[in-house]
Order: sequence, then structure tokens, then C-alpha cells
Amino acid sequence: MDAKANLLVVDDEAVIRDSLGKWFQEEGYKVALAGSAPDALAKITLQHFDLGIVDIKMPGADGVELLGRIREIDPNMIVIMMTGYASVDTAVAALKNGAYDYVSKPFDPDEMAHTVQNALAHRHSERENSRLRETVAAMTQPTEFVGQSPVMMRVFESIQTVGHTEATVLILGESGTGKELCARAVHAASPRRLNPLVVIHCGALAETLLESELFGHEKGAFTGAQYRRKGSFEMADGGTVFLDEIGDISLKTQTDLLRVLQEREITRVGSSHPIPVNFRCIAATNKNLETLMQEGKFRSDLFYRLNVFQIELPPLHQRKSDIPLLVDHFVRKYSAAMNKRIRRVSPEAMALLDRYSWPGNIRELENSVERAMVVAQEPEIEERDFSLKLSSPSERTPRTLEDVERAHVLSTIEDCKGNQTLAAEILDIDRVTLHNKLKKYGWRKATADTL
Repeated sequence: MDAKANLLVVDDEAVIRDSLGKWFQEEGYKVALAGSAPDALAKITLQHFDLGIVDIKMPGADGVELLGRIREIDPNMIVIMMTGYASVDTAVAALKNGAYDYVSKPFDPDEMAHTVQNALAHRHSERENSRLRETVAAMTQPTEFVGQSPVMMRVFESIQTVGHTEATVLILGESGTGKELCARAVHAASPRRLNPLVVIHCGALAETLLESELFGHEKGAFTGAQYRRKGSFEMADGGTVFLDEIGDISLKTQTDLLRVLQEREITRVGSSHPIPVNFRCIAATNKNLETLMQEGKFRSDLFYRLNVFQIELPPLHQRKSDIPLLVDHFVRKYSAAMNKRIRRVSPEAMALLDRYSWPGNIRELENSVERAMVVAQEPEIEERDFSLKLSSPSERTPRTLEDVERAHVLSTIEDCKGNQTLAAEILDIDRVTLHNKLKKYGWRKATADTL
């Protein structure tokens, strides 16, 4: 019972009107009385009412017509209809027009009080649920997905277009462009946003481990499988599975994944019993899947399953107008994390950031700002706080993606003085992947001062 609720009783019979008013005042409600539809409308325009108890049969405008006018004036006002002419037709008409409930005369005061309490409790629950949905929606928004450039506005439009659907999404873009943030934004824009988003970095796992990670395994399925484990598709029940670096999975895993996408069921490693799964799939890659198809390294049928809706993220050098916005975001982020009072970047430092080519994209920009925040003195970051190496005009020749990656990886490991754990964290890759890249690019531990 809501002691603060305002009630309006509308009935042309004074005895019923006054009796209801007295009953509910004794229950702690604030009650106003009206003897006709015009009288009720006059009161509603001057005062807010939480709930109205309206008689259907009245001279002039009846209760159903009054209900329609109430809905126009205050859609949130709850209305309970009452009549001495109980019939299915009048009940249906009242409920179709938005009445909460329908009671027949004569009625028991306790039953009427119970109906009013339920109606107010229902409205309270709806408001709380609405606030909760708004709060959760705000919390699930990927706040680091920043940009105002024309190319990013098109990306945001694509996210809104596909977000509310169940379509599979393929996100393309260079390493460090924010593909996982894009996937989180798609998930946050979908009806599944209150359910899990499960992220799998396919390139970081060996084939056998990836299979177990995706599909789960039974106890004893392989050496070390000491207990049953659910896979990512099961854990994402009702939500979204994000498969990052999809271009790195083996042909066998591709076949298994295709079957899951087609049949919507998985079979755990070591089991023969299929399990239904309910998920949305988002995949991402920095590789050209069409080239991999031509080379026989990626299944065409899987590609077409994944490529229902495509979002391509631009490299940072194509959206340099977003750099000040991104830098401001990272400065605020790391100021709080480092408990520093740095609030801005000097004009000279910002000009330096604008001239740099950013081969590592947003990830490199964030890492650069973070490193600068460590050495910078309050209140702003200066040009000297950044360790960027600008190429001379003669050196700015086109480079392959592998050349860019080699330079970025070797530069990062040098900045970290050979500390591979720190370098892997900055590059956002696992240490095994970093070790393989360093070996590929000829880096030797002996060249580092500290490991």
C-alpha cells in the first residue's frame, strides 16, 4: 500500500463515491471525488493522480470515453473501471482502452483495496524495471569507443542498423583499430545486451585448446581434463559470442564452427550428445579472408555465414580528426588511474601526435599517452614526454602490414627494455604470441638490457 498515492474516484452516485472516498482516506490515501467525466477531467488537468477508480455507466460521457481522455492527458495514470452492468463486452472495451482492471458492483471494500494495492505495486515495479534497464544499458555502453569523424559516424550508423537484429556481424580492420570495442557496441545495441558477451581470442590458442574453449569438454576427454567444462557457446546462452582473429583458426575448427552456426548446437569434446545453444555470433579479423579463401586456408561457406553484415574500421591515419578526442579520453582515464592532475596535452605535443603515422592505430596511441602520463609533470603533457620517432619525408615510403608490425613490435620491446611481459601487455597480445613474433623478426635477448 502506497500511503502517498493520490486517488481520484469518479461515480455519478454520491453514496458510492463518498463511501469509496472514506474507505481509502482511512487507508492513508489522498482522495479526490468527481461526479462526472467533465468534473474528473477538470481535476486531472489541475492535479496529478496516481490512480483513478472510474464508473463505466454515467450520464453524458461514459467511463470508457473518460478513460480515453485520461490516457491522452496522463498516460501513466492507472485506471480501474467499475460497473453494475457486468458483461464481457464492457470488460473487453475497458481493458482494450488501457484500463488496469475491472470490478463489478456490488464489490467488497477489502477486495477493492487489494486491487488498488496491486495496481500501485505493479506501477512501482514497472518504474523500477525501467530505471534498471536504463542503468544497465548505460553501464553496458562501450565508453571507450570514441570518434566524431565522418568515417566513424558511418561505423556508428552501421552499429545502430545491425545492433537490434540477430544478424551475424564480421568486423574488419587493422590491429589496434578497436574491433573488440566495436563488437561490444553491437552487443550493447542489441536485445541481448543484458546477457553475456563472451570473447574468444582465436589466435592466442592452439587448435586443441581452442576447440575445448569453444565447445567445452567432458571429464577425461583428454589429458588434464579433470572435470566437465562448458564452452563459450554454452556460457553465452542468450547473449553474444565474439570470435576475434577468426582468420587464424584451422580448417578443422572452421568445419566445427560452421556446423555450430548452421545447427545451433554444440557437442563437447569427449561427448556424442548435441546440446542446443542460443547465441549471436560476431567475428573479427585483420586478415583478408577472401585472399585466404583463394589460398584454400579459409572455407568459403564459413565466410558467407560470417559475412552477413560487414563493418570495416578505419585505421587511425584515416581519422586523424579524432585524435584530440581520443587523447582527451585517455588523459582522463589515466589521470584517474595514476592519481595525477594532468588534464590536457600542450599544443606542441598535440601537433606531434597529428604528424605521426600511427602504424599501431588506437592501441599505439593509448599506449603512447599512458607512457607520457608516467613521466609528465602536472598540469599538462609536453612534447618531450612522448617517445615517438617521426620519419623524414624521404623515409615515408609505402610499407607492408608486416613491415609496420615489425617496427611497432620491436619499438615496443625496446621501450620496455626487453621486458616481454610488459611489452605483451602493451601490445595486447599473449606472451607466447609475442615470443613468436620476436623470433620471427630476429630480436635477441642479448640486445636487451633487462628481461
